[in-house]
Amino acid sequence: MAWNETFHCDVCGKEKSEESEDWWIAWPETLSPAQGEAEQQVMKVSRWNGFLAHSADIRHLCGAQCVHRHMDRWMLATA
Repeated sequence: MAWNETFHCDVCGKEKSEESEDWWIAWPETLSPAQGEAEQQVMKVSRWNGFLAHSADIRHLCGAQCVHRHMDRWMLATA
């Protein structure tokens, strides 16, 4: 039995195809700058990785425009 797996862009909803090359993943992390300083949230962005794409906190993004939209939304939410 074949297993079909589909990913959709978390910004626009576009479905990822096998031929898609410009997909990205993004995830939040907590950064501790120095001892005694408050932790800080950061957003990491990387080229598509099928293994990492399965993590619960990963956001799937279909291109640069959706990466920018996601980053804008994240920046507004953490401001």
